[in-house]
Order: sequence, then C-alpha cells, then structure tokens
Amino acid sequence: MYNLSLYGVTIIIWGSTWIITKYQVEESSALLAVMFRYILAAVILQLTVNLFRSKEYHSRKSHLLFFLLGSSLFCWNYVFFYNAAGSGLKTGLIAVIFSTIISMNILNNAIFFKEYPRLSTVTGALIGLIGISLVFSEDIMEFIETGLFGSIIFCLLGTYLASIGNMLSKFLQQKDISVVSANNWGMTYGALTLIIVTILYEQKIYIPTSYSFLSGLIFLSVFGSVIGFWTYLTLLGRVGADRAAYAMIVFPIWALILSWIFEGFEWTPIKIIGVMIIIMGNLFMLKKSNLTFKPKNYG
Repeated sequence: MYNLSLYGVTIIIWGSTWIITKYQVEESSALLAVMFRYILAAVILQLTVNLFRSKEYHSRKSHLLFFLLGSSLFCWNYVFFYNAAGSGLKTGLIAVIFSTIISMNILNNAIFFKEYPRLSTVTGALIGLIGISLVFSEDIMEFIETGLFGSIIFCLLGTYLASIGNMLSKFLQQKDISVVSANNWGMTYGALTLIIVTILYEQKIYIPTSYSFLSGLIFLSVFGSVIGFWTYLTLLGRVGADRAAYAMIVFPIWALILSWIFEGFEWTPIKIIGVMIIIMGNLFMLKKSNLTFKPKNYG
C-alpha cells in the first residue's frame, strides 16, 4: 500500500510539472528558472533537515557523489528540458521523450551494477522506441525545418543525465545514505552550481514577480523537486530502478493530456497508436526484466 502511494504521488506530480515549466520560461530564461527552483528547493530541504535534527555527516567522497548527483539530477538535465520547453516543443512530447529513461536505467544498471536484463527486456525497449518513433513521425520534418530537432536531442541528453542521477541515488542508498540526505545535499550542490554559472554567463539576473511565475515556482520547488524526488527515489530504493520506472509509463500520458488541454497538442491516429505501443513496450520490458537489486527498506 505504501509503495502504491509513492507511485500515485510521483505520477500526479511529475505528470503536471512539464506544462508548468513552459510558463516559467515564458517569463524567464531557462537557466534562471531552474536556478530559482533549486535554490528554493535546497533551502526548504536544508531547513527541514535541520529543524528535525536529522542531519547526517558524510565523508568527502560522499560529498563528491552528492555533487555529481546534483549536477546530473537537479541541475543540467533541467536546463536542457527547460530550454526545450522554451523552444516551442510541446511539453507532452518532452515527457514522452523522458519515458526513454526506462531503457536508459536498464542499460545503466548493466553498465554500473552488472545487473543484466533478459533478451525479452531488450525487446520491450525496442518496442517502446518504435512507439516513440510513431509519436514523432508526423512532425519530424517540421522539427527539422523549425530547429526543434535540436530540442529533441537536448531532451535525450537531459534524460540520460537523469538516468545517471538515478544510478548515483541507488548507489548512495546501497551505502546506507538516506534519500532525504542525498537529495538535500544534491539539490544544494545543484543550486550552488547554477548560481555560479548564472553569475558568470547570465547578462541580467532578475526574478519575475507575476502570480503565475511565483506560484509555478513554488509548485515546482516544493512538489516537483522536494516531494516528487523523495517519493520517486524512495520508491527506487524500495523496489529497484526497473519497477520504480512503472511511474514513467503513466505520467507521460497525463502530461500529454495536459498538453492537449493547454497547448493544443493534436491527437492523431498515428500518435494514439504510438502511445499505445510505448505503453505496451514498457509494460512488457518491466514485467520481463530480470534485475536482481533488492535493497533494504529505507522508508
């Protein structure tokens, strides 16, 4: 029941964040928007950890891992995604691209943890990629002509960085470092990195004061980052990267529905078939996966 609740919260929150990022980059640069999001998220987590006196002390090696976690999961991947949203790529499609993290997690599990999937799992991944190709097939020429193809590449790079972050989180949990502690320091290092880069490269630093920007910023920081990552990474630690990825099947569909309502995303027969194939491929892949990681319950 607890794991089911973690799935539900992750799906609802992460399926909603993509459309909000679109409105963030309409009033701010991608770098500034991500920086403000993770400054607020890091401050909230640091205050919460200190308030409940649950602060843990870690070695320099652990802090290096926290820095890498922050860079991959709470920093540059989001800069890529925000840039894609600002370029005009529908946020529902960005969420669909992000669903490839399932395949990337299985690949990275094999590379870093020597947990090799069955052939049937690889087949499921290929089925999912066929579905993604169908979803984008009708628009590929438009993407090339308008320059949005580059945004797709950025989304794939951002997704792979997120997958690396998943592996770092899994490794830290295996070392008995809690999700809260890892996220706390990861978001802090991610925010510090963004602050330094913003000071060096952003010509004008400002924060929009409109209700839409500030309310979206609060939602993304509190729910999208602090709560959403806690639920997902806790789930990852409890059930493994393969089973946690079930959430990645559902929330892109919710994101596409929101994109249809707010962005005018068009559901054509080819896109519907493509989404159905993606779901089938991911379900087949996860059901047949042979990953053996069974972590302790870190609650």
